[in-house]
Amino acid sequence: MNVLVTGGAGYIGSHTVVELINAGHAVIIVDDLSNAKADVVDRIETITGKRPAFYQADCADKAAMEQIFAANQVDAVIHFAAFKAVGESVKKPLMYYRNNLDSAMTMLEVMEEYGCKKFVFSSSATVYGPNNPYPYKEEMKAIESSSPYGWTKVMIERILTDYVTAHPDFCAILLRYFNPIG
Repeated sequence: MNVLVTGGAGYIGSHTVVELINAGHAVIIVDDLSNAKADVVDRIETITGKRPAFYQADCADKAAMEQIFAANQVDAVIHFAAFKAVGESVKKPLMYYRNNLDSAMTMLEVMEEYGCKKFVFSSSATVYGPNNPYPYKEEMKAIESSSPYGWTKVMIERILTDYVTAHPDFCAILLRYFNPIG
């Protein structure tokens, strides 16, 4: 399977890319390098013995995404690309809403154009909000958040729910987790 990993040069993205390659998948990385470095692609190649395709691009740039999809047969997308600092999101909410929402919606639009129907969204446990009882359970509703960062995750989950309702042949998985590196 050809898997496009947005934010694939970041910490979680690069680890996912290594696992995908080791499982026999072809990987295409798209990363604007705002939170990563290009030499991560070299390290992925050193670890796996295979070099993933790499495009330095903003996932909200529809023309760039269309070019990448046109050049590659993309079977699935794992979407890690997003701004992720809670504190910064409180200080710069518009920046977070613009980046995180636009990149996800652009990816969905381009996927629809190219017939790609498998999407894994890197969400967050922050979508459970401060009013759900701890410990959080997967069955709990994602209804609120305490930061603009978290609200972008809630909103994108809502967009995906509505999209899947309108397109039942589209498969979306919500990957909710806490800070993976502590």
